[in-house]
Amino acid sequence: MRIETDDLTRPAVLALLNEHLANMHALSPPESVHALDVSRLRAPDITFWTAWSGDELMGCGALKALTPRHGEVKSMRTPQARRRNGAGRALVEHIIDVAKGRGYERLSLETGSQTAFLPAQSLYASFGFAVCGPFGDYRDDPFSVFMSLKLGD
Repeated sequence: MRIETDDLTRPAVLALLNEHLANMHALSPPESVHALDVSRLRAPDITFWTAWSGDELMGCGALKALTPRHGEVKSMRTPQARRRNGAGRALVEHIIDVAKGRGYERLSLETGSQTAFLPAQSLYASFGFAVCGPFGDYRDDPFSVFMSLKLGD
């Protein structure tokens, strides 16, 4: 599997991001959907990656700079038909490595609280992410689970 920085122009990537947004809106009320659309993922403070097996898109993920020492995992998604093939794990490992390389001391994320999000929560917990309170501009929300990982020593 190869992970590459993506410019968000390929049809397969755009389709996966549309699937992601539609799924988030199906599971949560609009005010609780924190997934970013393509235009917001192109912001200069966000780096976006895709994972590929040959020509097949296996997943995507992004890293948003919150401060010079704090990053946020965004837009983690694996196509439904490609789940449990290691793409999510590979992307999280890659994002953690990049965050460490940037000198971040903390990496945080927001995910859903519903049953559909339990696999994502388990994946993040397997890397040492722990449930925490809201960070950045987030507020307490019964549809959100906030998790954070201390990087370095």
